[in-house]
Amino acid sequence: MNTAEELVMDTLRPKLVPGLISSPGIGKSALAASIAKKHNLKLVDIRLSQMDPADLNGFPFLLKSLNQDGTEAPTRAGYVPMNIFPIEEDPLPYKYEYSLDIKTGLTAKKQGGRYAGWLVLLDEFNSAPLAVQAAAYKVVLDRMVGMHKMHPRCAVITAGNLSTDKAIVNRVGTAMQSRLIWLEIAVCEKAWGVWADDHDIDHRVKSYIKFKPDELHKFNPNHDEHTFPCPRTWEFMSKIIKPWDDIVVGKLPLLAGIVGESSARSFFAYTKIYRKIPTIKEIIQNPNAVQLTDDPGLQYALSGMVAHHMTVLNADSLMPFIRRLSIDFQVIVLRGAIAKDVNVMSTPEVKKWVKVYSKELM
Repeated sequence: MNTAEELVMDTLRPKLVPGLISSPGIGKSALAASIAKKHNLKLVDIRLSQMDPADLNGFPFLLKSLNQDGTEAPTRAGYVPMNIFPIEEDPLPYKYEYSLDIKTGLTAKKQGGRYAGWLVLLDEFNSAPLAVQAAAYKVVLDRMVGMHKMHPRCAVITAGNLSTDKAIVNRVGTAMQSRLIWLEIAVCEKAWGVWADDHDIDHRVKSYIKFKPDELHKFNPNHDEHTFPCPRTWEFMSKIIKPWDDIVVGKLPLLAGIVGESSARSFFAYTKIYRKIPTIKEIIQNPNAVQLTDDPGLQYALSGMVAHHMTVLNADSLMPFIRRLSIDFQVIVLRGAIAKDVNVMSTPEVKKWVKVYSKELM
């Protein structure tokens, strides 16, 4: 996904429009959100499959002029653009911060600075009817909504699913094909791992995917289960299990409802590994004597657990143990810990490690 982000930015800089296509659940919307956040743009998420042509062209209204006697009379018709599209007269949007007032139980809204512009995501692009796709021609190529020019600080991205994946898609007309820069997005375990570190994904999910990278995305368009494992559903898994110190067998139907029966059972079995590894307290108390293992599953679980619990306060105590791991697992621990709290890098023992192995963290 890192390469995809770079290619999308290469397309946006000359004000062209990338067309992202992939199997479902890989993270096209998350990619757009990441780009918007990095470049201080307000993300406008538009589901094109739910739009009508009038939503893109604007709604008709009568223009009126004054007669000599002072009365108004309609003279011509015009079009009013939907307010979801930023047009050139619009001021840059404000950012807002929301906080909960404990006394009143109400949500307070506080105005912050302004965004640098907008990023309009036309999602479910090839799921839209051909008439809606045709209405999007002007948005994509001419940067216009009806007769109104879009704001010069507005970028546009489209996203859709592959027709080979039995998703609900329509044929994209040849006129639209030549208006987009097509980028097919593929899943990458390493890039997902970086994203997972940045988005507080549960350490059990992260270490499981490192142990079994093929489980990150197992999609068969002919599958007969209700769902399947993919970056989107593993994020759901993380949100569900994060409050649980242990996952009991009674939760298996819920896990299966997230990633499918086979992957749920495999992940559940993996989480039981944590009973076989030392606790973080035991490691801190005796970092040089805690028993290591050659079992890859246990090593991934151990690395993920240590990264999850590593802080500025205990980093120096943990480093003797971490140095006993192979360099690959040292990198997994330090990369995860630093992503969680960059201040870990300021501790003396971690500084020494980074001085020697900084290239490994890249």
